[in-house]
Amino acid sequence: MTSMLSRRLLIAGLSLFALGAQAQTALDTITKSKTIKIAIPTDYPPYGFVGPDMAPQGLDVAMAQLIAAKLGVKTELVPVTSANRIPYLQTKKADLVISTLGKNPEREKVINFSAAYAPFYQAVFAAKSLSIKSWADLGGKSVAVTRGAMEDQELGKVAPSTLEFKRFEDNNATIAAFAAGQTQLLATSAAVAGNLMQRKPELNTEYKLLLKDSPCFVGVLKGEDALLAKVNQIIAAAKAAGELEALSKKWLGRGAGDLPL
Repeated sequence: MTSMLSRRLLIAGLSLFALGAQAQTALDTITKSKTIKIAIPTDYPPYGFVGPDMAPQGLDVAMAQLIAAKLGVKTELVPVTSANRIPYLQTKKADLVISTLGKNPEREKVINFSAAYAPFYQAVFAAKSLSIKSWADLGGKSVAVTRGAMEDQELGKVAPSTLEFKRFEDNNATIAAFAAGQTQLLATSAAVAGNLMQRKPELNTEYKLLLKDSPCFVGVLKGEDALLAKVNQIIAAAKAAGELEALSKKWLGRGAGDLPL
């Protein structure tokens, strides 16, 4: 009887030890190791790209560094693509994903999302010298757009009949036409326009009118509620302090706007 009781107590003790080990959260690990692994893009300017010094930079990279700084830990940047960013989170190769990640019902089944930290949008862009305040102001002007892209479809819904569409087969051709002065306006995504602004500042291109907004969120592994709460706390504080607004203006040429929770 004594032997059997001892065995049961031993098993119970081992079970409690296992539960304690399982209770170790990602936030615990980050705090103890003083390092956070954050998945970021390196081929998608202006959100994430490799600069002349070969170091990653961009809005998503800056956001990753901001979160790490607020946590008081080092940042280990983990380059990812659109295809592998969620698998990297699921296999714990990354603690967070900050990589132009949009939220949809399918993704919400497998990971959690923070509050939004940055806008991702399609819009009309033009030189600063061109006054564009409303859709009516597009009348009589020309716009470069990629055929069949979301911005082509959205602009078609609101543009005046006198706007001249010049459609091209891919983003490179669309951007080249606008940069060469073949059109007065450019309809494209924030990423494409932001890259153009970085490469060709002499064009003095700026955001004019919004076509469609789809904000970016931080991806967090299911079950890591403590880390999610901490990230949301950091995002809320950065929003209140104007830090998100500053990052958006620096990299996208437009303020963050009213980002959703």
